[in-house]
Amino acid sequence: MDEEIEIAIVGAGASGLMIGSLLGEKRAVIFESNNLPGAKILISGGGKCNITNEWVEPIHYLGNPYFVDEVLKTFDQHDLLEWLQRRGLEPVLRKNRQYFCSRSSNQLLDILKKESQKQTLSSNEKVEEILKREDYFYIQTTKKSYKAKKVVIASGGLSFSLLGANSIGYRVAKSVGHNIVRTAPALVGFTVQKEQFFFKSLSGVSMDVEIKVGDQSCLGALLFAHKGISGPAVLDASLYWDKGKIEIDFLPGWYPQEHQDSKKILSTLLPMPKRVSKAFLEHLKIPDRPMSQLKVTEKEKLFSLKQYTFAPAGTFGYSKAEVTKGGVDTDEIDSKSMMSKKCNGLYFAGEVIDVTGRLGGYNLQWAFSSASVCAKAL
Repeated sequence: MDEEIEIAIVGAGASGLMIGSLLGEKRAVIFESNNLPGAKILISGGGKCNITNEWVEPIHYLGNPYFVDEVLKTFDQHDLLEWLQRRGLEPVLRKNRQYFCSRSSNQLLDILKKESQKQTLSSNEKVEEILKREDYFYIQTTKKSYKAKKVVIASGGLSFSLLGANSIGYRVAKSVGHNIVRTAPALVGFTVQKEQFFFKSLSGVSMDVEIKVGDQSCLGALLFAHKGISGPAVLDASLYWDKGKIEIDFLPGWYPQEHQDSKKILSTLLPMPKRVSKAFLEHLKIPDRPMSQLKVTEKEKLFSLKQYTFAPAGTFGYSKAEVTKGGVDTDEIDSKSMMSKKCNGLYFAGEVIDVTGRLGGYNLQWAFSSASVCAKAL
């Protein structure tokens, strides 16, 4: 016989735990396939957890800006910081505008677990199927069967399968007629094609660049890796890339034309790690001599470092991606409640929705903002 529950929340990540924290006197069962909640929170920001950002606007997200704005303004970064401060966590500003836990990600997770302790957390219980029949959702897990009046899908995306990521959220949405915007790994490194294989010889070297993908510009560090390129600027750029070419300025703020009479040899003159400058000079077939001695054609090749254009072969995939872009179409979700427009009593929160933020705390902010809207509606 099915066990009857009031509210079922699928996923004990940031959005699922936040909903549980904000439900007041309402009672829910939070289903988590892992043995402990918040696995992704713990590894966020290198274990320090980049909670939010000083500046949060729809422009920091890939998704419908009107939908994003409606959700963010109901529980923005200031509301989140105040909520955390009242519970003893004083996030610290690092890396310019980004808020991190002062010690470790455990600080944030401990607050979420404490605030949601009135709810029933069912760990090691994976939701396998949810079907809607008349007024109830029938839920089959790896342990037993339930029926619930309301269901919240806070199951995240497909990234980090080792942490329990799976497709249940998309499958439930599709079963009631939702459109799923094509998913893909995001905030992830790029693999390279044969012409850029020399990047791999630079593995471990980092430098500041500016990457352009379409009309988007991503400033920050690029890290050469065994598989291709990674680092903050690359991860940001991956949010906007699907296929085709990207353009990298390997000399941001530095203009070769201003140094045409320089007597310094190029590998010393170029404002980049010497290993990188020598590798690019070899790749572009430019002799390592003073700029003043270069031929016109050689200078033109050198100037291409300001607009180095190539097509990545692909990405490092879901196993290395911080988030999944795409998801449940926001046209079919009510931004004032996070409830499905297709199925009464079904709600969505967090990464499963077709809203994805850039690096810098934007995805956790989205998880908390969407959770707040959902909890108020519930």
